[in-house]
Amino acid sequence: MKHLHLLFIALSLISFLGRVAVMQFRPEMMKLKWVNITPHAINTVVILTGVSLVLQGHWLEGEFGWIVAKILALFGYVGLGMMTIKCADEKRWYAFGGALLLFMYIVKVAVTKSIF
Repeated sequence: MKHLHLLFIALSLISFLGRVAVMQFRPEMMKLKWVNITPHAINTVVILTGVSLVLQGHWLEGEFGWIVAKILALFGYVGLGMMTIKCADEKRWYAFGGALLLFMYIVKVAVTKSIF
């Protein structure tokens, strides 16, 4: 399950970066249905496999502040990702940078199991 989760995390980042590139260089492609649906399907699998890993690992029985931090950062990542896709000009790039920073934070917390 862990490898499936990691695979879909990588696919999530690739799909996010791909959508940003499409918006920048070929915005007409954003009208294609699969371009808009695929990232949602990928992120759904990320969340489902993440929940499965938490339940399998019994991580809610001990110290689980890091899981809460990851979930909150995930909401921020999704929100900034939405701003990146919907906004234009300078706001898009600030949201994009923030989303990438939150993604790196989520990875750091997942590896270290520490909030800070």
